[in-house]
Amino acid sequence: MRVSVVEEARRPGLSVRLRLTLSYAGFLMLAGALLLVAVGVFLLRQGWLQTNESGAVRVTPGTLFVRGFAPTAAGVLVFLLVFGLLGGWVLAGRMLAPLDHITRATRTAAAGSLSHRIRLPGRKDEFRELADAFDAMLARLEAHVAEQQRFAANASHELRTPLAVSKTLIDVARADPHHDSGELVDRLHVVNTRAIDLTEALLLLSRANQRSFTREPVDLSLVAEEATETLHPLAEKRGVTLETRGDIARTTGSPALLSQLAANLVHNAIVHNLSEGGTVRVHTGVRPGTVVLTVENTGERLSPQLVATLTEPFQRGTERVHTDQAGVGLGLAIARTVTEAHDGTLTLAPRPTGGLRVTVRLPAASGD
Repeated sequence: MRVSVVEEARRPGLSVRLRLTLSYAGFLMLAGALLLVAVGVFLLRQGWLQTNESGAVRVTPGTLFVRGFAPTAAGVLVFLLVFGLLGGWVLAGRMLAPLDHITRATRTAAAGSLSHRIRLPGRKDEFRELADAFDAMLARLEAHVAEQQRFAANASHELRTPLAVSKTLIDVARADPHHDSGELVDRLHVVNTRAIDLTEALLLLSRANQRSFTREPVDLSLVAEEATETLHPLAEKRGVTLETRGDIARTTGSPALLSQLAANLVHNAIVHNLSEGGTVRVHTGVRPGTVVLTVENTGERLSPQLVATLTEPFQRGTERVHTDQAGVGLGLAIARTVTEAHDGTLTLAPRPTGGLRVTVRLPAASGD
């Protein structure tokens, strides 16, 4: 029967505690043996054991002491062995006790309980640093799992809504054969379009999360200009003025994802604006080591508590659900994910006079 490399590496062996015990005992035995040898050399040099010119050993009166010294030395070595094993076992257990706490916490987390924390007491040492790092990892993992669960629940709800509406429309049409089919087709088209948009947004969000893209040189100023030109008709329709300015801002990343990032921010700024006379300002800049894209708009005053939730998936402002451009609630979530996938930061801040300011900071391309 062949044994794989993984199975070979996982064959049971001596425990760490036993190996430390043997190491302590072995070191103590070696130290004792060296000490006894040193004592013997000292006795020889002091004349207890002497040799004549022919090399024969001449026994002095101290020979009786030396003959009695050998059994005593052996007894001392036996004592050191027993003492080293017992003491080493106790000391190893005390030294490895924090590791037992970490092991139990790991098994608890593997069983699905991510809320458990080690909280190792005592002064800061290697084990304390390991335990604190493990607690921090569990906290991040728990938050990530909770976010994924909320995301899955919200995605299921959002996808179920257009499907339920489609089913209702079809049931009504089947119950009333004389119903206007043109109106039914138009409504189904709107519902299915929203479902497709939601699915594409979910795929884009997943792609950005996985960072499965090739990095290329990108100029944020060109990306922002393209986004404003594309969305200019929507801005005109809603009476919103677009203002674009800024410097060349070179970074590296996915042109498609960064274009989606800019488009989402500009679209969000246009839709969630004043009903009349609104303004959207888009500008780019360069800072030491970073490039900046800022999108701000006029609008209603927003509380910091509401602004803090807008980048979470399927979070919408007060007006989003009731407008014809409500979207799927993933615009800012996608923007945040794309930014983080490019090792940047996205910051949202309410404007004192109303509206929102979104700032994206990305690493500048090398050489800028």
